[in-house]
Amino acid sequence: MSFQSIPSVDLHDYTQGNAGQKAAFVQKLGDSFSRIGFAIVSNHGVAPEVIEGAYAAFQSFFALPDAVKAKYEIDGLAGQRGYTSKGKEHAKGRNVGDLKEFYHIGQIVEGDDPIRAEYPENIFPEEVPDFEQYGVQLYQSLQASGRQLLRAIAEYLGLPVDYFDAKIHHGNSILRPIHYFPIENPDAVPEGAVRAAEHEDINLITLLIGASADGLQVLNAEGQWIDAKPAPHQIVINVGDMLQRLTNNRLKSTTHRVVNPPREKMAEPRYSVPFFLHPRSEMSLACLDSCVDAAHPKAYPDITAGGYLEERLREIGLRK
Repeated sequence: MSFQSIPSVDLHDYTQGNAGQKAAFVQKLGDSFSRIGFAIVSNHGVAPEVIEGAYAAFQSFFALPDAVKAKYEIDGLAGQRGYTSKGKEHAKGRNVGDLKEFYHIGQIVEGDDPIRAEYPENIFPEEVPDFEQYGVQLYQSLQASGRQLLRAIAEYLGLPVDYFDAKIHHGNSILRPIHYFPIENPDAVPEGAVRAAEHEDINLITLLIGASADGLQVLNAEGQWIDAKPAPHQIVINVGDMLQRLTNNRLKSTTHRVVNPPREKMAEPRYSVPFFLHPRSEMSLACLDSCVDAAHPKAYPDITAGGYLEERLREIGLRK
């Protein structure tokens, strides 16, 4: 899993390309996920005006006074909808909260799908009228892009191309606008606190809309931290623990972090918007038979996506 840079792929090759372009995309994305767990994607299908509108709305919300934002932090939801205040979340195995605050937008269930009963209603701030419109548009656009990426991964794994389609339909995916707030007094930062401590994601795949500042780093096999620097028109994608479990470690959920800026830049904010693509809770994460053999014995006990999510929410401090 050694690497010094993160490969780039063009989703247009898969969605609009000829047979050769599609096959090459599948191979390059699968190889990158197998070796690195990350890739950078261009022509991802999310309209620039949606990204720009969403960023403007999210920044307007985070600029509100803490007392106003606190109205949208609802006890009992484990942070799954609405606002989560500064320092509440920490990486697995750590007790120091990350230097961030964030907001969660969840699945919009259409029709009479009974899974609606599993999800809390979304909460939108009345102080920022565009928040709901652009948040929902961005959620749905990234969900559509994620579906195409998972179709390519299914082909790479030798599964039917639509293997993931029903499993992610109305899945428990989360859009998370994040504000890494300015640090006016670096000396007052708790010891060991960083913007996002080293961690792996919980879900199937993550799609990250380009951040407003540097800081995202990915760990390679030599223990070196490699900067992930997409161009403004690109997104970063990575494998989550659920997909790693499903593939019996064939696809890698790689450790990553967001480091603090140099001291002279700590008073500058950073914004980013990851989309955590989750399946429906009943999806089995049992290792695929095709990924288990004598050289690669089954590494994980069977569990559902819902059961695994509950375990991880407790580990990172959101579920008590």
